[in-house]
Amino acid sequence: MSTSGRSGKGPLASSAVKLLYVEDDPAAQQYIYKGLGEHGFLVEVVSDGTSGLERGTRGVYDLIILDVMLPDMEGYEVLRRLRQAGVQTPVLFLSARSAVGDRVRGLELGADDYLPKPFAFAELLARIRAVARRRLGEPEEGRLAAGDLVVDLHRRTVERAGRRIDLSPKQFALLEYLLRHQGHVVSRTMITENVWGWGFESFSNLIDVHINRLRKKIDHGFPYRLIHTVKGAGYILEVREEENEATSGGENAVVA
Repeated sequence: MSTSGRSGKGPLASSAVKLLYVEDDPAAQQYIYKGLGEHGFLVEVVSDGTSGLERGTRGVYDLIILDVMLPDMEGYEVLRRLRQAGVQTPVLFLSARSAVGDRVRGLELGADDYLPKPFAFAELLARIRAVARRRLGEPEEGRLAAGDLVVDLHRRTVERAGRRIDLSPKQFALLEYLLRHQGHVVSRTMITENVWGWGFESFSNLIDVHINRLRKKIDHGFPYRLIHTVKGAGYILEVREEENEATSGGENAVVA
């Protein structure tokens, strides 16, 4: 149950949103890990406040989800120390302590949101996405585009030139990452860390395999390519005007 990410103090621009979940209840851990994973999130789970503080301070996350009642250190204290250390990663409390005073205390310590248990998973998902929009600069309409390619982040659909394209969850995350870095070269290491997470080997040719499979769906059969290889550096997604013009003479022209 782990992944890596960016510094809690640095700029954020990632495809899959990376979460640290601090919770000691195994059933809750599995429920959140599985549910958020199915929606394209990368989730790392730890079971105590000390580990949460260490990971939150040294790690690289877009959001930290904190329980209040942890075995060794209350979630409130974890948050206080994170903010004291200068970590500005957004924090969402998810706790059975639902009194107004508890919620006020969490927010005054610097939490971005507080959701009492029991909760509806759909509400948790909506709150996480709201934080992600603010943190990642996602457009309110929830869409990313390049040329005639449009990705709806809320409906998790992809269209190019009006044609629906079906992608696997990992292909969707990879395409989203490339779109968020549109016009910039991303290395295999960057893709590994931001799409696959901890434990995946960046030197493996599986990254190239996944890129090629995505290209077949995104570029094959269309007038111009969007995904390009930069030899020795990685990949870039961009609309290249010269290529567009060179292939505009035929409706079914494809650049090999």
